Amino acid sequence: MVLMHAVALFGMMLATLGADPAMAAEDPGPKGVEHSFTVSGFATESGTVLPQAKLVYATYGTLNAAKDNVILVPSHYMADWHGYEWLIGKTLALDPDRYFIVATEMFGNGRSSSPSNTAEPFHGPRFPVTTIRDNVEIVHRMLASQYGVTNVRAVIGFSMGAQQAFQWAVSHPDFADRIVATAGTARTYGHGIVRLESQIAAITADPVFAAGDYKAPPEKGIEAFNLVWTAWLYSQEWWRKELWRVGAPAGVTFDKVVKMYRTKFIPGADANDLILQMRAWQAHDVGTTPGFGGDTEKALRSIKAKVLYMPGATDLYFPVEDARYEAAFIPQVTLKPIPSLWGHPAGAGAGPEDGPFLNQAIRDFLQ
Repeated sequence: MVLMHAVALFGMMLATLGADPAMAAEDPGPKGVEHSFTVSGFATESGTVLPQAKLVYATYGTLNAAKDNVILVPSHYMADWHGYEWLIGKTLALDPDRYFIVATEMFGNGRSSSPSNTAEPFHGPRFPVTTIRDNVEIVHRMLASQYGVTNVRAVIGFSMGAQQAFQWAVSHPDFADRIVATAGTARTYGHGIVRLESQIAAITADPVFAAGDYKAPPEKGIEAFNLVWTAWLYSQEWWRKELWRVGAPAGVTFDKVVKMYRTKFIPGADANDLILQMRAWQAHDVGTTPGFGGDTEKALRSIKAKVLYMPGATDLYFPVEDARYEAAFIPQVTLKPIPSLWGHPAGAGAGPEDGPFLNQAIRDFLQ
């Protein structure tokens, strides 16, 4: 089971603690239809060729005759295609009666091609490090071959989904009319690389990990990873104001909440899968797209799409200052920080006011 999105995660944990599940998560909205797409001989950016590369994705709504009502929502860290259902619904920003919404899953999430589900010689730690551009490439092929789609109304992404949205705008400048990036940047800067490396180190320090060839899950290492991840997840003020009590049953304590995060953060996740997506996250920089020579600012200046850039005001993963820096180079950008204490998950509508704020801003931007 992979992480669906921040709202579902918080709801799942409250339900585990004894809260009414109806209070813990939003209505998941309309049901998507799951699909898969396979490419034989898929060449990754690293040069490794996967004999079979699988992409899991889902669709909501109907593709119109003109094929001009498509919205792409690429998944974030360890998420499945349900991760944007806080945006999808008749009363939400993405109405499936109006749009054909395509939700894709990244390499390494345990369902699309991943270390955990790929046969030798690429099983486990031998699976190649896949990049954000690798994820964009397989989705580009899928949309063209399965649906004949060469242009979309928008690419909307949260976190690593935002990284993909920016990469779409750079790699395929005429593909998307609009880009929405919430709580995610076009490049991972030094602070984020070090943070992710500490989380990788927490997993690999467990002797059971055995350089990735473990016979049983390295549970202690994953628990340590969970704790490090949790420390950066919300803002410091979120913790000081004990906003973990929002929707929680009476009697829930700080210690119980921390234990839940330590043991249930991404239930059932494979350690090599967790690491693979962190490596993709660390390596991302639109400036290393061919033709830009490592120049991030040049790549940002090349973006033709209109961009709605929505960093979390208290995000510790992708600080708002990084977004302000990048926005200065994007020609058609609206910078609209999310005024929330919910840190990184604010970008996925986690706080009570975050979902309405994001839905309204995105709805207005699309119209």
